[in-house]
Amino acid sequence: MYICFGTESYRMNEFAERLVAAVAEPEHRDMAIVRFDTAEHSLDVILEEAETMPFLVPSKLVLVRDSVVFGSAKESAKTEHRPERLLEYMRRPFETTVLVFMVPHDKLDERKKTSKAAKQDGIVVNFSPLGPDELLQWISGRAAKQGRTLDRPAAEELIRRAGTEMGALSAETDKLCLHAGEGGTVTAAAVAELVPAGVEQSVFKLTEEIASLRTDKAIALYHDLLRRREEPIKLTALLVRQFRSMLYVKELGKQGYSPQQMAGQLGMHPYGVKVTADQAKAFSIERLTALLGGLAELDYEMKTGRVDKTLGLELWLLRTGSGAGMKV
Repeated sequence: MYICFGTESYRMNEFAERLVAAVAEPEHRDMAIVRFDTAEHSLDVILEEAETMPFLVPSKLVLVRDSVVFGSAKESAKTEHRPERLLEYMRRPFETTVLVFMVPHDKLDERKKTSKAAKQDGIVVNFSPLGPDELLQWISGRAAKQGRTLDRPAAEELIRRAGTEMGALSAETDKLCLHAGEGGTVTAAAVAELVPAGVEQSVFKLTEEIASLRTDKAIALYHDLLRRREEPIKLTALLVRQFRSMLYVKELGKQGYSPQQMAGQLGMHPYGVKVTADQAKAFSIERLTALLGGLAELDYEMKTGRVDKTLGLELWLLRTGSGAGMKV
């Protein structure tokens, strides 16, 4: 029996797939794999299945998506759970069943007896996001398993372009490995050429250009986003989020928070915290506050029709080039 929790859904699903492969051959999986959701199925129904002998296979896997029994979500009125029934099962699990609860939250509800019992039994598996170095090593390791070399600069460029979601990173890494060929090397230049930057990653780059007072590059990047039919109001909101994240990271850093603690506090990936902290070094708290104030005013003017949306954001970018992005 396993209780899996964490916000890194890719790793959790990968763990579940490994269990599926270990329990049954592909042709027998319809009989060996059963899925439930505690939002729709009671513990009595789930445990009745867990305590039923497998049919025509030596063992079976019961996968349960859960936010109620081990998480802190409220119980649905239509589904009643009896946790004492689960506690009884945990003391004597069925030998031919692998029962797995998958809780997509950053922590278990430790007030609950079920969570306390699971921790005491040592059956809890944490799937929190990988740290910055771990994520870079994971990308390089995925390439190495395919007989390719992908060094740290290439991995960093990949994250800059694809973000930190591991499903997207795995797909892009596989594509880059295919392009490199057997025994080949994936370079940062190849990543820049083959992996298109997402909108959020482009906005992150935009804030870098603002910090360095490279107005021409900021405007060119903005025009590229417009060609991709991105809405100026949406881009303004993303700029606000990025500058606000920088402000929070600076404030929490002054209070002695570690990057991991910041990630939990802000709901960000640890690697995102690292690069945001690095980027925030180019801004003072006063300058970030001023930029956020200017963006709030711009957002109001765009939404009330006082300024043309496309022109308004471009003028704001031009004004930042006059010194608003400098560190003071």
